[in-house]
Amino acid sequence: MSVLTPRRGLSFGEVVARHHARGDLVVQPRMGFADPGRMARGLLATRAARAATVGTITIDSYTRVGDHEAARAALAAGADLNGYPLVDHDPVTTTALLDGVLTGDFPVQVRHGSADPRRIVRALLDFGLHATEGGPVSYCLPYSRMPLSAAVDNWRRSCETLAEARGPELEPHLETFGGCMMGQLCPPALLVALSVLEGMFFWRHGIRCLSFSYAQQTHAGQDEEAVAALHALIGEYVPHARTHVVIYGYMGVHPRTSGGALALIAESARLAARTGASRLIVKTTAEAHRLPTVAENVTALEHAAEAARGVSRSGRLGDTGIHAQAKALVDNVLSLDADLGRALVTAFARGQLDVPFCLHPDNAGRARGRLDPNGRLEWQRIGAMPLGDLVDLPADRRMTSGDLLDALRYVERSFDEKYGMPGIETVHRLTQGSRT
Repeated sequence: MSVLTPRRGLSFGEVVARHHARGDLVVQPRMGFADPGRMARGLLATRAARAATVGTITIDSYTRVGDHEAARAALAAGADLNGYPLVDHDPVTTTALLDGVLTGDFPVQVRHGSADPRRIVRALLDFGLHATEGGPVSYCLPYSRMPLSAAVDNWRRSCETLAEARGPELEPHLETFGGCMMGQLCPPALLVALSVLEGMFFWRHGIRCLSFSYAQQTHAGQDEEAVAALHALIGEYVPHARTHVVIYGYMGVHPRTSGGALALIAESARLAARTGASRLIVKTTAEAHRLPTVAENVTALEHAAEAARGVSRSGRLGDTGIHAQAKALVDNVLSLDADLGRALVTAFARGQLDVPFCLHPDNAGRARGRLDPNGRLEWQRIGAMPLGDLVDLPADRRMTSGDLLDALRYVERSFDEKYGMPGIETVHRLTQGSRT
């Protein structure tokens, strides 16, 4: 397939920047359907939502792992996939789908979860799209058993392919997923450091329009400090890029009640507004039960946008050391090799980057995070990471299976217990909001 003429309109980063300048938080679903008609309806409903939105096409899991034969077989059989097989769908069908939904101020980002996104990147460019996300660490360690060195090379090539597509009417955009590692129980300093390192990797391989992720965790005050650290380190390490911060709604075990889920969505929106983030990836009330419908996605988008309106950016924040820890991790990686890809591989091989609870063979697995009595994430063990002078480790470094399960369900339990009751009292609490 030959590359199409870039679709006219603003780039993904420029659309987000313009909404942010007007004081609007961009809200975005994680949405993907195999059926082109349903995918189109989802994008059109997102575009029509009463909010500042951008579109999402989430790729199916066969395409994510490069099993294109299985994706084609599923399409031929009419099977229901968990995303849109962009690489293997009929190009005429996909072109018609996009022509029906894209406008000058409604771009679409392709989301995929792949440690080897080369074919996905080529396909999205073939269709005139220009925005995607992931990273050599964040889409390798949690989601594959591919050697980290191979993922680094795949992502280097993918960045270069995106960068080569730059033109007068097209500015490729790439979002790091590094701030979302494992979804939960990863102390914020490591999330910030990985987000910054992946963004630097993208920049060094030609990408000039970037977004940096951070996933909402267990304590709003701690999250505010973490996002402030992220903003500061972006300014220090990638000062010349066009950048914005994207917050992910809580990615761990979700509240089971609609009241609890709506309250958590609202809290993620207020976190984004308070921290000066430009974009929010929004979860729905269905997360604990099943894949959400289009209508549930739109309801969540509008709920998040409403919760963010009128929320002022936070002033002076407390300092519990997140910035210093994240900077120490970044600086240590940069000292290991002039080539950032090789430096990342070396850092993980030595355990100097170490993701808690990650079972990938290239992750040392000696670090652990846990919740303190106030719901803040802290280090229980740091392994070989260069944080010894910056972290006060607890005297008791054991974690039982019961402790782990309690930590995993902390947010679910907290929001369901506080907001799970039906009726007008729940509605009142949701609209008022609070900082925990």
